[in-house]
Amino acid sequence: MTAARDIWTIASTADAARARAVLARLTADAGLPALDRARFLTAFTARLRRCLGEGGAEVAVRSDTAGQLHIAVRRPGRPGAWRHTLTCPRPVASPLPTPAELDGTRLAEALLDADADADAVLESLTETEEMVSFHRDELHQTNQGVLALHAELEAAALAQHELLDAERAARTTAENARRLLTFLANASAALNASLEHDGILRRLPDLLVPEYAADIDIWLADDERTLPDDRAAATLTAARTGRPQHAARHPGELPGVDDLPPSPLSPDRPLLCIPLGARTVQGVLTLTAPDDRFDPDTTVMLLELGRRAGIALDNARQYEQHRDVAEALQRAQLTELPDVRGVSLAARYLPATRGLNIGGDWYDAFPQPDGSVLAVIGDVTGHGLRAAVIMGQLRTALRAYAVEGNGPARILTLLHRMLRHQQPELYATCAIARFTPGDPAVVWAAAGHPPAVTRDPGGGVSVLDLKPGIMLGVPMAYEYEENTVRLPAGSTLALYTDGLVERRAAGIDAGIDRLARALETLGAAELEDLDAAAESLLKPMLHDSEHDDDVCLLLCRTSAS
Repeated sequence: MTAARDIWTIASTADAARARAVLARLTADAGLPALDRARFLTAFTARLRRCLGEGGAEVAVRSDTAGQLHIAVRRPGRPGAWRHTLTCPRPVASPLPTPAELDGTRLAEALLDADADADAVLESLTETEEMVSFHRDELHQTNQGVLALHAELEAAALAQHELLDAERAARTTAENARRLLTFLANASAALNASLEHDGILRRLPDLLVPEYAADIDIWLADDERTLPDDRAAATLTAARTGRPQHAARHPGELPGVDDLPPSPLSPDRPLLCIPLGARTVQGVLTLTAPDDRFDPDTTVMLLELGRRAGIALDNARQYEQHRDVAEALQRAQLTELPDVRGVSLAARYLPATRGLNIGGDWYDAFPQPDGSVLAVIGDVTGHGLRAAVIMGQLRTALRAYAVEGNGPARILTLLHRMLRHQQPELYATCAIARFTPGDPAVVWAAAGHPPAVTRDPGGGVSVLDLKPGIMLGVPMAYEYEENTVRLPAGSTLALYTDGLVERRAAGIDAGIDRLARALETLGAAELEDLDAAAESLLKPMLHDSEHDDDVCLLLCRTSAS
């Protein structure tokens, strides 16, 4: 092997081994770490081996003042070289050793040093493997944690979806309940707004069809109709047991409802039969389902509506009975007008067309012992049976006071005293006119009553609008005064109650003006027949046919004899 300073010629494997051994010692003395040294020597050896396979190599080694070692390997006579630069922690030995300086002993030592470097590299690899294993375990645990976190997040997302679904379901249920309660309140108000039995029955189809039922049928206990075959069984069962019945192919399992088999004539049409009546079953409301089944929540609402409809029907029936009794009592106490000399009489009584406003109005006419005739009109506050009873008491007392020879004012004073002490919570209005045969002067007195209207023989009309006395029964002592009006033969006096002239849309004064005009327009021939005249007066006054109060009209027409 021919050696030159800093340039080594590598012609054999032995030269390559010595060159490797020199660089191993040189880098070790310069403090190059074993791992860096092993990497460099491995790459250097591989380059030499390649060059030896192609005929040899030259190795140029150079160090600089910066502590760097520069190595270049190239094939002689060919361009290009493999270059590597090492930065050593300590200064590189100078002058540079050469491979030729290595004898067998030093070469053996170099080989042993190479094993030490290999041991260092292996130790580093072992530490690296341990570190890799540690990080692998850490990564595995991290992956397990990530998977667990992912599972928790997935479970939380699922729970959140379930909560959202539950919230939507609860909101839907609440909205449906609000809708049903609103309908129930409105329907109840509509049913209770009427005290007419037939009117309540007419409103039920409008309320329920088509949203809650495709069709409905109402059977009443006193109904003479024959039940449809497809509804008879369920309807009769509901009427007999007093429990709601559901007839369908499949059990409805509706709350508070018994299940029955479907009708053979209508197997696909579920029926819901609800008893009507507060205390006893008055009838059955049968509904045909709007689709293939009845909703349980809607069924609860329908059952409550049926209960309320039954109460409304009960109230209407009681009201009609009360009204009929009050009207019968009222009419039974109204006087059959007497046939007396010097005055013709005609009267009309009409019950209210709306509400229980019956029982407080009355008229009366009777002769006194001295031959005079008293015409009376009155109105007791309140309505119904109690008002009719009080009216009867006042009528009887008035006749008793009149028989004693008292005049209109004195009779009213005595009635006022009686009512104030015996019925302190009731009041009444009253007007009394006394006709004396052959005397055109008519004496009258009033207690809070609407003014009488007169018509003279020439057709002139006037209102006796002198201030009346207070109402009968007002809690204060009072003495009534008498007034006199001249009514020559052929004159007409109209006494009436406020139900004839008072309307909600207009005041009582407007009604009195209408009555005066109506009386003025009557012809003389009409007044000859006083009953026909009474009918002619009522027509323009009650043309709307609806009035909230009962009506009394008493016409008195004077004659010469």
